[in-house]
Amino acid sequence: MELELPAPPKVGMVSLGCPKNLVDSERILTKLRSDGYALSADYAGADVVLVNTCGFLDSAKEESLEAIGEAIAENGRVIVTGCFGKEAEAIRQRFPEVLAITGAHQYEEVVGAVHVAAPMPPSAYLNLVPDAGLKLTPRHYSYLKISEGCNHRCAFCIIPSLRGDLVSRRPDAILREAEKLVAAGTKELLVISQDTSAYGVDIRKEPRMWQGREIVPHMTDLARELGRIAPWLRLHYVYPYPHVDQIIPLMAEGLVLPYLDIPFQHASRSVLKAMRRPANEAKVLERIRSWREICPDIAIRSTFITGFPGETDADFEYLLDWLDEAQLDRVGAFRFEPVKGAAANDLPGAVPEAVKEERYARLMAKCAAISAAKLQAKTGRTIEVIVDAVDADGATGRSEADAPEIDGEVHLRDAGHLAQGDIVSVRVEDADEHDLYGVPVAA
Repeated sequence: MELELPAPPKVGMVSLGCPKNLVDSERILTKLRSDGYALSADYAGADVVLVNTCGFLDSAKEESLEAIGEAIAENGRVIVTGCFGKEAEAIRQRFPEVLAITGAHQYEEVVGAVHVAAPMPPSAYLNLVPDAGLKLTPRHYSYLKISEGCNHRCAFCIIPSLRGDLVSRRPDAILREAEKLVAAGTKELLVISQDTSAYGVDIRKEPRMWQGREIVPHMTDLARELGRIAPWLRLHYVYPYPHVDQIIPLMAEGLVLPYLDIPFQHASRSVLKAMRRPANEAKVLERIRSWREICPDIAIRSTFITGFPGETDADFEYLLDWLDEAQLDRVGAFRFEPVKGAAANDLPGAVPEAVKEERYARLMAKCAAISAAKLQAKTGRTIEVIVDAVDADGATGRSEADAPEIDGEVHLRDAGHLAQGDIVSVRVEDADEHDLYGVPVAA
């Protein structure tokens, strides 16, 4: 007679916000899976739904509230976590029926709330969890979080109040996780944090042994070691400290992808000062030139804010001129949006919404033109591409200059023989403002 075991409770997950939130979601699901819970791909099959929220901007908070409302309407049993969870009163005022609310990276509290909301049957068996944990991204790329929190106090940002000051992970723990991810099929590791450049400043005197050698908890040392583990290593959220210059030779050597994600936010000294950001834009241009001398193929992506309080027409024109000189490869922009608790809310010189919109449109048009010219210059070249998807019409992938979800793509013809995760040589045949078009080169 076979023993019939009761089915384990099922958990659904809605993950909003940045890749750092996505990593939090993966960790929560991994712990729940190791506790025996099953996962549900839809609301109907879930015994409880987790909504991992973003609370950085008011628009993100509204999106989070909409997601919570949808989960309640479709399922009824909802637990809220993430950055917006810090404003539990606002969430409960809108949705008093929410079962529990926790803040960002409070993994134990979230898991505990699930155990209360959907208890495991006493006789349920535990399911094995892959060594690399559960992932919400495709098998061939993974986000690798190296720290939590941030020590900066930028006027427009409330991240430190949501996630606290910088707390770096041990380098050996990061490298061990990277090895497991690569062993499970990861081809591209995307390093994330609130401030990747600051990694290790809180534990700088605590080196760890890794494979018989001492590893110093520092961005450069960590990047070098990670580059030896993963075929592709991409760095995100890099604050432009002087030691970032040490990363560029690693890119030239091929240990790190020639891709630098630096959120400059603006170029005008007066605006940067009001933002509480570094304000030496001329020095930044010199560094960009030197980076390109060392690694000519380096792609630099950044984000900027238009309409920050006090931004004048002259400040904005200066930013456009600076971009003409900097020739950044990938650019995203945000219209300034007041965030509850941010110091920028009290600054004088509010910019009218229509002016913000007009400046945003002009900035994006400028950057699209720069991008189109830079991509067109790649036609005829052979580049390396990682394949993200394959169908009957061809394949879609990304070059070394493109991070998933935020940058451009490479569209391939005659590529039906490829598989997701392949890294192949591609001859570029055409380009538009954001994407490349090409064909795989026979090995």
